[in-house]
Amino acid sequence: MEPDRKTSTDVHDSLERVIDLLHRHDAPVASSMDASGAPNPTPEDTARRQKILEELRVLLDPLHPADVAYILEALPLVQRLVVWDLVKADRDGEILLEVSDAVRETLIEHMDDQELVAATGQLEADEIADLAPDLPSEVIENVFKLLPPEEREQLREAMSYPEGTVGALMDFDMVQIREDVTLEVVLRYLRRLDELPDHTDQLFVVDRAEQLKGLVPVNRLLVTDPDVVVGDVMTRDYVKFNADDDAADAAAAFERYDLVSAPVVDDAGALVGRMTVNAVVDFMREKTDSEMLTAGGLREDEDLFASVWKSVQNRWAWLAINLITAFAASRVIGIFEGSIGKLVALAALMPIIAGIGGNSGNQTITMIVRALALGQITRENARKLFTKELCVSALNGLIWGGVVGIFAFLIYHNWQLGLVMMLAMVLNLLLAASMGVLIPMAMDKLGRDPAVGASVMITAITDSGGFFIFLGLATLFLV
Repeated sequence: MEPDRKTSTDVHDSLERVIDLLHRHDAPVASSMDASGAPNPTPEDTARRQKILEELRVLLDPLHPADVAYILEALPLVQRLVVWDLVKADRDGEILLEVSDAVRETLIEHMDDQELVAATGQLEADEIADLAPDLPSEVIENVFKLLPPEEREQLREAMSYPEGTVGALMDFDMVQIREDVTLEVVLRYLRRLDELPDHTDQLFVVDRAEQLKGLVPVNRLLVTDPDVVVGDVMTRDYVKFNADDDAADAAAAFERYDLVSAPVVDDAGALVGRMTVNAVVDFMREKTDSEMLTAGGLREDEDLFASVWKSVQNRWAWLAINLITAFAASRVIGIFEGSIGKLVALAALMPIIAGIGGNSGNQTITMIVRALALGQITRENARKLFTKELCVSALNGLIWGGVVGIFAFLIYHNWQLGLVMMLAMVLNLLLAASMGVLIPMAMDKLGRDPAVGASVMITAITDSGGFFIFLGLATLFLV
């Protein structure tokens, strides 16, 4: 039976039902003590628990693998493993593909080699390649032995491409036809298939050497005279990718041209696979999740319900860097202790300068990181972009600096203090804009992810810089 595809509301309801059943299963029970002093549940309670587990199994069986994955990711480890044990063995591989890397690791640790081989052996070669980095080497070796020669070669090819390339995302399940046959022959061939591969919107025309010659859209196949030869109706102008192309560039092309599928060729122009929109969506989702985590200084492999110690290990590095920058900011303030002692208002006002600078810098970084991801920044337009961000920050500094300057004047009745506030706001926003452009571009130039820890760095710079600018100006003009 085909698993049900549910809406997000339905899946959330299923999760709530699973959690309720698990709580009932784990509820304290009436029991006696065995000879060793351990609780010994009554037969009635054992039967009650078995009934709850059966309810869980009935609830899980019709769910789509992606929905089961969603439920597993939302459960603490002990309850997750209870649910995992209830999943039918023939669905293990599909669900392992859907869960996050961190959750997959906990599930694989709970399975023996025989279970892993059985789960993996049910998948296509490209899907096995996706799981391969997380599987023990002996499991991969056993899977290789079980595959037919053609699929074994496909798996070996899929595993040869680095992560982040088109080859690592492509699949091998596609329909190939010749250009010298009629559409009637093609239709008869398609009718002999059990079903078309998922996301088949076009057929790939190749010669006897597997060289890609063109594409035939399925809709054109259905509305054209069956006696017409494939070569007369095929499209010769189409988007194709090389297996070594960057996956992010291919994903951008899918979005730009509204593609459902596209051929993948090798350096010689031979068709080696295809890329489909579902693989692109998965890739973009993982990329977005990764960027969200790395922007906050987190590694992307942390399980939501990981142990306290593992979470601490994941997060300590950027917290340590943040602590160092906080010490630097405190020493900047320490340099101006005398000025703060003479004009206490400075202590109350300086967080405003630093806070606005940090927010402005994060806005700039977000724009630059996005532009870098889309390939919109070139050597020619980088200077114009830098100038534009400086102008935006200068104008924002004048506007909001004027607002806080008036605010300071109304509270402390000191127009010089208001002027210093406005000038400090302008200068710190200019600093934030400069760093917001330079930090991600420099990291990209060095081959690093421009989103990694960028918000932490810009906050540190605008805090220390904002304090120094404001207190320095106050020392020059007010104290």
